[in-house]
Amino acid sequence: MSASSTSEGPASGATRRGAARLNLVSGGLVGLGSAAFVDEVVFHQVLHWHHFYDRSTSAVGLVSDGLLHAVSWLATVGGLLLLARLRGAGSLRARTWWAGWFLWCGAFQLFDGVVNHKLLGLHQIRYGVDLTPYDTVWLVVAVALVLVGVVLALRPRGRSA
Repeated sequence: MSASSTSEGPASGATRRGAARLNLVSGGLVGLGSAAFVDEVVFHQVLHWHHFYDRSTSAVGLVSDGLLHAVSWLATVGGLLLLARLRGAGSLRARTWWAGWFLWCGAFQLFDGVVNHKLLGLHQIRYGVDLTPYDTVWLVVAVALVLVGVVLALRPRGRSA
């Protein structure tokens, strides 16, 4: 048996790193889709606080919401297909997968709050009110999600019994 085909060979390290990346990507896509979905449903549809793009007519805002929804759906489906592939191959690492979920969920919210809300001005969380408490909560939650993801990603793996 060659060194690369044993469990201790160089290929196993590359395989583990590849599986870790796929776990992060899968969890990340589902996290991104989850954050976009919650934003779309809660703030756009239920509360009617804003559309994804508020610098035009309501019709354009609805189309932009539909595009955001489509992208969140595609990200979620892609992430779930990768999840099924990982499970089928016995390569699912729950902690790494959840690290990706938290990282990308928080990254979406952070990007939305900083870039879309403030830098580009595509929309605000809400209109006609003092935005300070809304922005503060939005960004604190985003940073907390990212920090949970970082902790999960960097925490050493426990010993197997």
